[in-house]
This record gives sequence, C-alpha cells and structure tokens, in this order.
Amino acid sequence: MKTDKKTAPLEAAQKFIHTYFPHCDAALLAGSAVRGEATATSDLDIVVFDRNAAASYRESLAAFDWPIEVFVHNLESYKAYFESDAARARPSLPRMVAEGVVLQDSGVVALIKQEAEELLAQGPEVWPAATIRIKRYFLTDVLDDFIGCTDRAEEIFIAGTLAEGIAEFELRTHGQWIGASKWIVRALKQYDEEFAERFIQAFDAFYRRGNKDGVIELADAVMQPHGGRLFEGFSLGKA
Repeated sequence: MKTDKKTAPLEAAQKFIHTYFPHCDAALLAGSAVRGEATATSDLDIVVFDRNAAASYRESLAAFDWPIEVFVHNLESYKAYFESDAARARPSLPRMVAEGVVLQDSGVVALIKQEAEELLAQGPEVWPAATIRIKRYFLTDVLDDFIGCTDRAEEIFIAGTLAEGIAEFELRTHGQWIGASKWIVRALKQYDEEFAERFIQAFDAFYRRGNKDGVIELADAVMQPHGGRLFEGFSLGKA
C-alpha cells in the first residue's frame, strides 16, 4: 500500500463511522492524525460514544486504507475511564476527547469535551510528602544500580527504568501529567522544553557513548529540592 494513495485521515474516519457506527451518539478522530504527527506506521484513533453499547471496549482493525483503533463507550462508561486515567496520571482518554475532531454528534460532544478539558487543566492529584519520600528511595536504588553496574547489557535496561523514574518524579512533583513510551518525551516537552532537551541529551550520551555523567546529574537534580538521594533511615511497613 503506497502512502500517497491512502485515503486522507479525516475522510477515512468519516467513512468508518458511517459504515460501522452510523447510529452512534458521537464520534471523534484523535491521535497523531489530528496533531499532524502521523508517520508511515500511524493508525487512526477513533472514540465512539453510543448509548446502546452495553459496556466499553477497544478494537483494532483495518479499513479504508488505515489501521484503526476504535474506543467505544456508552454515555456513562467513559466517566470511569476518565477517573482511572486521572488516578494513574496518564490521561489517555481525556486527551483524545479534548483534542478530537468531531466526526458525528447528536448533541453530546460539547459536554464530554468540557469534562475532559477541565480534568486536563486540573492536573493529577498532588503527591503527598510520604509518596515523594518513597519515590526518592526507589529512584535512589535504581540510580545506585546504574552507577555501580559494569555490565553493558544490564546498564541498558537499568537506564530505561531510570529514565521512566526521573521523568515521573520531575513531572509529578511539579503537578504534571506523565506518559509512557513516546509520551514520556511529549509530557516533558509540554512541561519544560529546556528540561526535556537536557533529559534527551543525557540519555543520548549514555546510549551512544556510555557516558553516565549527565544521567546521574539529572537524577540528582530532580531529587535535590526534596532532600536528595535517600537510603539510610528509610523504612516501609515497619510497625
């Protein structure tokens, strides 16, 4: 299949809804196609609201020249997903709804979009001091493993865990949403372009040249405002 002959994303999404969900209450096209970030392997993310759906579900299929991921909800089920996404600080569904381009609407989209936008603006629940202390301890533990490791194969995977930990700690201690995979970098850029660039350069230097200095400095920098590395005196579950 040649990319230049593919049906345009919005046209493909509209055809999909008209074919598979013609009587739904609402439908939105979200994801990279809407943000102008689609690649040769991107799919279409489509959110469907149908009051007749017995329960929410997710399905992957191919139609109209595109791989398509469809997220189906009734007019109540999406609320539980909004809540669970907020609790884990990864607002996947709220973000899709907020950014989504309307494909079909019986008059329900405005209110659902408003809920999503308000949730995103509010940000995740603030970490209490006890949580920050626990996160410091485990981030310190991974950092110590990284510093002391001399096995290149093990270093590679420790670095991956450390990258997630540093990003989570910096974002959550500043009241920001987090992400996974490519959304780690996107979340960091939305938070602070300068910090994101420093983060990227630090891990790039390690993966390319084995230079750990930037990563170590970055880990220490994010923990420093909260007391720095933590090992001695930490306990968990002690009566």
